[in-house]
Amino acid sequence: MDRSDSYRDTYCVIGAGTCGLAAARNLHARGIPVQVLEEQDSLGGNWYYGSPNSSMYDSAHLISSKRLGSYTDFPMPDDYPDYPGHRHVLAYLQSYAAEHGLERLIEPNSPVTRVAPAEGGGWDITIADREQRRYAGVIVANGHHREPLFPDLPGEFTGESLHSSQYKRPDVFTGKRVLIIGGGNSGCDIAVDSVPFSARVIHSMRRGYYFFPKIVMGKPIDEINELTHKLRMPLPLRRFVAGLMLRAHVGRNTDYGLPEPDHKLFESHLIVNSRLLYHLKHGDITPKPDVAKLRGDIVEFSDGSEEQIDLILYATGFKPAWPFLDTAAGAPSYQEMMRLYASIFHPQYDGFFVAGLVQPDVGIWRLADLQSQLIARVIEAQENAPAAAAWFRARKRGPLPRLSPYAYQESERHRLEVEHTTYERLMRNEIARLDRQLANRPRRPAPQKTGV
Repeated sequence: MDRSDSYRDTYCVIGAGTCGLAAARNLHARGIPVQVLEEQDSLGGNWYYGSPNSSMYDSAHLISSKRLGSYTDFPMPDDYPDYPGHRHVLAYLQSYAAEHGLERLIEPNSPVTRVAPAEGGGWDITIADREQRRYAGVIVANGHHREPLFPDLPGEFTGESLHSSQYKRPDVFTGKRVLIIGGGNSGCDIAVDSVPFSARVIHSMRRGYYFFPKIVMGKPIDEINELTHKLRMPLPLRRFVAGLMLRAHVGRNTDYGLPEPDHKLFESHLIVNSRLLYHLKHGDITPKPDVAKLRGDIVEFSDGSEEQIDLILYATGFKPAWPFLDTAAGAPSYQEMMRLYASIFHPQYDGFFVAGLVQPDVGIWRLADLQSQLIARVIEAQENAPAAAAWFRARKRGPLPRLSPYAYQESERHRLEVEHTTYERLMRNEIARLDRQLANRPRRPAPQKTGV
């Protein structure tokens, strides 16, 4: 038998990060053969700080608390801080893999270079341009912080330029006049990082945002926000409560020299940072509006002001990228990937799934776990329950479900945005419906758990 034939009953997970591990664990738990192809030399994905493909910086911490940033059945340890750093997170992922015996399912140093539907069924996957295998199906979990986005700015800058994905430690700013472009969480973190090292720090934002403190009344802000969800407060009331809290703890943006938001609360990804406003009030960071033009080492801003700059750091986000998808051979295009049912399921391909292609307002762990539980049940239905499979096949070809009650800002950044309560409810409802239909069907025996 050709070696590639040995994978014909196995599902391939691309990536051993947060979402790939969840996919492997949930398929494995339901007796579905699974293998994880990881391009790096170990698991962890973006949280594997220092690896070639990680965009993590040394000071990075979660912006969601550990209680809302855990898998559904595997809480982060009690001795972790409320907002764990990247070293805590990597250790957490390693312990999750060990607990569920996932290490033996991971094949490191195996970058996927081509994915295409195979004639007669299954998916052909090429590893490092050296070997092709045919799998029963594929779960793409390579993350969406892949391709750095840069703004199209007129003019030319003659100083140093970095994207946030390249930034690791603040000593790169030593003695320099620094411009941070981008008002997201990374931009705010890095602006604060740069203060003790830089000669001058300028922070440019295109628009106004709502800045949430990390801690309110001694509690992580997302735990307080979660309470409003559990109480099923209507959206206008949630906005009213959050607005009162922001007014009491933050004040107005204009108090800090920042523009007021041009959108309603929760219509953009939450900015959670307790230090940026502190440094603005101390004059350590100078706020500026959007960049209008680059002119050598001079940067012109939309308000007519100018600054001499040595280094520009672009904290301007990422574009999801799947360079291994062979669209010429029938693999999904970018446009198709952005219109999957529930951001997971392709309307035509039953053996193609995506895990983690969402940007939630809390940590992604819980949602990725639920996504993977649903994927496992869909695979089981396709193999053992034709009626249930037909029901779900019709469902994923129907209208796309609404994943949030909010009207998010139109931008590349918000194309993947979901509101976690709405999305989690969708996942749990779909899982429950399939469970009912699968209840009287035979299941593969769950494999024996290995590892610690």
